[in-house]
Amino acid sequence: MKIALLGATGQTGQFLVKQALEQGHTVTAVVRNPAKLTVHHDNLKVVSADIFSADSLKPHFKDQDVVMSCLGFPASFFSGVTGYTTSMAAVVGAMREARINRVITMTSWYTDPNSGAQSPFLIRFLLLPMIRSVLSNMYEMERFLQKTEDINWTVVRPPGLKNLAASAQEFLTHEGYFVPDSSGQVGRGDVARFMLSLLNSNAWVKKGVAFTTK
Repeated sequence: MKIALLGATGQTGQFLVKQALEQGHTVTAVVRNPAKLTVHHDNLKVVSADIFSADSLKPHFKDQDVVMSCLGFPASFFSGVTGYTTSMAAVVGAMREARINRVITMTSWYTDPNSGAQSPFLIRFLLLPMIRSVLSNMYEMERFLQKTEDINWTVVRPPGLKNLAASAQEFLTHEGYFVPDSSGQVGRGDVARFMLSLLNSNAWVKKGVAFTTK
């Protein structure tokens, strides 16, 4: 498939680039700073664009089969995070103009403000408040996608991310904001593996899916 990839220079994005190329896909990495992506491959094109501008993204989405996003924005205590919603509004606008309707994007467990009520004590009272600004904006982005009728979106919700290559472990999935009775950590390589597995499946179209590994 032809994949337009946002967030390719990030930690998860780099795993996604590598695995997509290994699987024989063609990747257009849409980045702010092309110098940050050190991979070279015949099926990889690296382009520079403003991820907050539909006009800037549109030419790079032309003739692509799918947009995949691993974009991440840092937490902020002093002002709200807006990067997820602003970038996705630009992405959807560019997709419509380029006539492409499939997007797979990554958020996190516990984006819904009420979903952490059953989480372990330290997560509920220490971790979630620290990253709430990020989770809130991810949740807004998820709700924005839910209102788009013409876009076949999938939101992938991994738990805490570890910098590990892909494993061969089975995936556990749940249509919700976390996977009940399971581990709260997953390798970034497995996030990439799961996202790419969705290219050949309609199981989670227009849905959000929480996942982890067994």
